[in-house]
Amino acid sequence: MSNPSYYTQPRIAIVSNAGGSGKTTLATHLAYEIAKRKIGSRPCSVALIDLDPQGSLSLFCGIEKPSDPEASTSGVLTDSFSGSWPLVSCWSEKQLKVDVCQSLQQPLLKRADELVSHPRGPYMLADKLNDYPLPHDVVILDCPATLGRLNLVALGACTHVIIPIQLEPKSASGAAELLEFYFIECRRLRLAPSPPVLGIVPNQYRANQAIHKNILEQLPGVIKNLNLGSASCYPPIRFSYEFSNASALGLPLQLYRKNHPACNDFAKIAVDVAKLIGAK
Repeated sequence: MSNPSYYTQPRIAIVSNAGGSGKTTLATHLAYEIAKRKIGSRPCSVALIDLDPQGSLSLFCGIEKPSDPEASTSGVLTDSFSGSWPLVSCWSEKQLKVDVCQSLQQPLLKRADELVSHPRGPYMLADKLNDYPLPHDVVILDCPATLGRLNLVALGACTHVIIPIQLEPKSASGAAELLEFYFIECRRLRLAPSPPVLGIVPNQYRANQAIHKNILEQLPGVIKNLNLGSASCYPPIRFSYEFSNASALGLPLQLYRKNHPACNDFAKIAVDVAKLIGAK
């Protein structure tokens, strides 16, 4: 599963400071879209790392949570971690190479508190990924809906950032606060280069709601005014109860209802990520 030497492994942090923005939905559906592609003749592989104490990746991927904290993300974020990544395969019956590092709420919250006083706190995950590289083509970090310590850990480890937002006034203003956090912390952490924002993903879009249309129309201008470089305003992911139905079964929508029109909403994001590794 090793990457071609001329590609750097993308580590994509999916970041939001608002609950219900669709982070985990985006993480799992993007993982599926990448895993069904190929680099040359071999299938792509994806690692999902859950940095959210809520631990929704376990549900969305249809896997049972570990009982041992050392078999979770909190076990990775320690000085004693020696490279045995606690990964669990999901959707393997579909011939997909997607592995998940799960989170447990209390152990991860405790670890986040401990990282405050650790000299390498914000860089702990980056250190582990550099010292003990994952063999996967793409790593996706599912982050908590806060602007706290674990999002700093994600920022220190990632190569790219994707920001999902709900098309509601409160969520849109919250995205501005998130971007301020991003710019300030990239400077404070002396990230060189700063991980670029790959794009903003409008989520839970309802075409029959005027406020959704208005905010969607404004987003390209917002991206331009914030000097986000080549960041995209991705096509919106539509609202559908079928996303909840699919996640309740531990499946992405593409495996639950493959002909549902919302399955196509992830195409542009997947194409951009696939380009980073030369996948088709």
